[in-house]
Amino acid sequence: MHIHYLQHVSFEDLGSMKAWFEKHGHTLSATHLYKGEPLPKTNSFDWLVVMGGPMSVADTTAYPWLTDEKSFIKQAISENKIVLGICLGAQLIAEVLGAEISKNSDKEIGWFPIRVQDQAKDTRLGASLPAEFDAFHWHGDTFAIPDNATLFASSSACKNQAFMIENRVLGLQFHLETTQESARSLINHCGNELDNRPYIQSAEVILSRPERFERINKIMDSILSYMEKPLTQ
Repeated sequence: MHIHYLQHVSFEDLGSMKAWFEKHGHTLSATHLYKGEPLPKTNSFDWLVVMGGPMSVADTTAYPWLTDEKSFIKQAISENKIVLGICLGAQLIAEVLGAEISKNSDKEIGWFPIRVQDQAKDTRLGASLPAEFDAFHWHGDTFAIPDNATLFASSSACKNQAFMIENRVLGLQFHLETTQESARSLINHCGNELDNRPYIQSAEVILSRPERFERINKIMDSILSYMEKPLTQ
């Protein structure tokens, strides 16, 4: 299978997913949108991954490539590609499907529990995940759940943390691909956001337990294994 991913900034790449894709024999290509690289034809890939970034979906004046990116994501979904969006990527998917993107009541940065919703536990993917687990977060916006999507997970600070459509389109507000190295990179570039508000942890807390990154990367592996062979519920 050929995976194409969209990267919005230099410091938010595939993280742990890269090793999983390569281990399972998939080929990779990328559009680094911040470099002005062109988008490919949608018939050139099977699976689209849309990564995160510090910008908002509405920042089309500052980042004009967002407009073409949205059309590209919508086309990939309409052509029944497998589509995975993380953080900003999930918000872009939700928006092109008609859902509203808005500021969350709180920024959420650091390690906070995710709860898999009851309706998601009835799906193959939901049944394979822990009912509750700590995930890594770095976001200030949130998405409404698109029509025909299942609300998959929530946290105390943010109700809409994940959604799935037809077992092949998945949006995750939180990060499971983050490694300790990529978390350090986020802190280096966006550390000014660590301002001690209720759902914002310090850099020291974020990096204090390396085993947490290993745990979330294993959960990400499980999700990728599921999406590799999407089936009906």
